Amino acid sequence: MSSTSPTIDRASGSPFDDVTASEASLRRFLHGLPGVDQVGAEARAAALGTRSIKTTAKAHALDLAIRMVDLTTLEGQDTPGKVRALAAKAMRPDPADPTCPQVAAVCVYGDMVATVKEVLGSSGVHVAAVATAFPSGRAAMDVKLADTRDAVAAGADEIDMVIDRGAFLSGRYLQVFDEIVAVRQACARADGSSAHLKVIFETGELQTYDNVRRASWLAMMAGADFIKTSTGKVQPAATLPVTLVMVEAVRDFREQAGQMVGVKPAGGIRTAKDAIKYLVMVNEVAGPDWLTPEWFRFGASTLLNDLLMQRTKMTTGRYSGPDYFTLD
Repeated sequence: MSSTSPTIDRASGSPFDDVTASEASLRRFLHGLPGVDQVGAEARAAALGTRSIKTTAKAHALDLAIRMVDLTTLEGQDTPGKVRALAAKAMRPDPADPTCPQVAAVCVYGDMVATVKEVLGSSGVHVAAVATAFPSGRAAMDVKLADTRDAVAAGADEIDMVIDRGAFLSGRYLQVFDEIVAVRQACARADGSSAHLKVIFETGELQTYDNVRRASWLAMMAGADFIKTSTGKVQPAATLPVTLVMVEAVRDFREQAGQMVGVKPAGGIRTAKDAIKYLVMVNEVAGPDWLTPEWFRFGASTLLNDLLMQRTKMTTGRYSGPDYFTLD
């Protein structure tokens, strides 16, 4: 697979003015990206998933994976009590072991942000809110922006927006680009800071790896802080090959633009074994710079418990059982 990318002219006010000036120029840039070798991508992802991890490295990987979790609940039946309990677990995943690290963030709907923020306080665990008519992304732009602003005003540290897949698949790239730019602007706070923006592609609906690569570059050029695979509501969600394509994209983007962008696979990652496969892939494809919660996250609800079970097994020599930890 080629890792080269079209040259980006950074001389103007925006690094990408030359490729975003019109629908035609944006299309020309995105369709000029190297095509993804499907067989090669899937074979490489499979090979990376076979790496052997030794005991010391595994212990480090388990703690790192815990620190990278965006502990998530996005159900219509979510209650204040449920999200408070989830926030408490995010800060102390294993109440019996104070050495267990806390997770990166708690991800909820916007109306639950204030409740989660109250529980988390100054713990350092972030609050992430889904926005822009999650999970479909089908709403008027003023509704999407109001959704974002409300979540930021309630205290969200991070916004997980969804792109309009219908627009993207129809080739209306400039529309998608402009929406990401507008949502990023809506992430601004009164103090001049800004909530981090994660852009969700719903890769299960994008149909090809070429589209995943194009969506990755489109979002990064529009100012995404993170690119994210899925909402968790559509199957297939995160897969190793899809995430490989996205990790290659952020690596190439830094080479071209000098800027790092994070990656968040979400949906379907349930076991510590699977999480470690992703960490190996990130390390070998993008490098260790991405092996921090600032640049790589897991969007998950059930993954944390398996990570905790495996961690307990390594520290005590025995499995604690799935009912030892709270169900999320």
